[in-house]
Formats: sequence, C-alpha cells, structure tokens
Amino acid sequence: MKIKTSLGILLLCCLYTWNTSAQTAEEVLSKSIAYHDPKGVWESGKFKLKLKESRPNGTFRETEIHLNNGQQSFELTQMRDGRKVYRFVKGDECQNKLDDATTYSAEEGKKFRLDCEYSPRMKDYYTYLYGLPMKLRDPGTVLGEEVKTVEFDGRQLLQLRVTYQPEVGKDIWYFYFDPSTYALSGYRFYHDESKNDGEYILISGEQKIGPLKLPKKREWYTHKEEKFLGTDELVK
Repeated sequence: MKIKTSLGILLLCCLYTWNTSAQTAEEVLSKSIAYHDPKGVWESGKFKLKLKESRPNGTFRETEIHLNNGQQSFELTQMRDGRKVYRFVKGDECQNKLDDATTYSAEEGKKFRLDCEYSPRMKDYYTYLYGLPMKLRDPGTVLGEEVKTVEFDGRQLLQLRVTYQPEVGKDIWYFYFDPSTYALSGYRFYHDESKNDGEYILISGEQKIGPLKLPKKREWYTHKEEKFLGTDELVK
C-alpha cells in the first residue's frame, strides 16, 4: 500500500510538472492578466491609488496617484520632507507644483526634481509597476517563449523572461507567477545580467481596486549585495 501511494504521489507530481511546463508563455501571461484584471478595465479605466513608501532608515512618504488610462493622464501628489509635491502629465502636457504653487526657487525645483523631464519618467514608473502584469501587453514588449518552474522567494513558481525592443528599454526582466492561480508573485530585472546587477522584488498580499486585484506590498532588494532597499505598500 505504501509503495502504491508513493508511486501515485510521484505520478501526480510528474503530471503537475508536465502540465505547467507544457504551457506557453503567452498562455501563462493571459491567465495572469485574467486573474488580476478579469473585466479588462485597466487599459481604459480611471483609478486612484494611495501608497506608503518606506525606506530602511525609517523614513516614509505618502503618495496619491490618479490614473486615467483612457486619456493617458497621470497625477501624483506626494508629501516629501514636509512639502507637497504635485505632478501632472498628459501627452506633451506637463505641470509641476510645490505646496500648490507653480512658482518656486531653482534650488527647490532641483531638490524635488520639479521638471518635465523627470515627471514623465515618474508616470512611466508608477503606471508600469501598478499595471503589471497587464503592461506586459504594451507595444515593444518581447515575451520569451520558454516557461520554467523555478524557486523564487522559497516557492516553486512559473518564470517568464521579458525583454524590450531597443527603442523601449534595454533591461532584462523575469516575472514569477503562482502555478495554481497565476497571480503575479514577484519579479526581477538586470541592466547587465552577467554582472548580477539590478534588483528583485518580493510581492505579498493583494488589494482590490474595483474589479482589479493588485499586489499590495512590494519589497525591493539588490541582487549583488542582497541589500534591502525599501517597501512600497498599496494602502487603498
């Protein structure tokens, strides 16, 4: 009886491994997007996100983001060093404010990076991170064909490799998905993988934003030094 039971468990494990590895990368991504955005609202929806971004030295900042993806508009309000920083980006339109004023000193502008080169980068940063995995459908994304089952954060997860066309980006990304629900469970990126640079991000918890299920907490670490960089938490 014990031999039969052991053989049965082994067979189930083999079948499970075969079933997950037999999936294509496109199938895994489609299932993950269906899990996180079952009604397909991300692409054209309006969202309000409130974040708490903590750093190892004990400091944190509160960030509120308004997204209108249908109109490609982005608003950010952030408390930094007791000052209120505001950014608005929509197409070529850009506006920055400090404490609700559009005029501020050159020193203040430099300290808080209140310029229309940096603010669009903030738009790209936040919409990419909080739009995953849906953002992996964006033009210029190159999804690798291979699906691997690997250990990440102490769990056996499905791994997809993503690169970008040169005009979009040069980094190499790996995304990790729960093999049963296809929830996004973490990711990492390299500027130069041979140097083991870049960072990896651990995900825990979920936050519902309407029909969306978004990762609640992200913890950031460097690859090379295993240095903890901070935590970003989606409060509501």
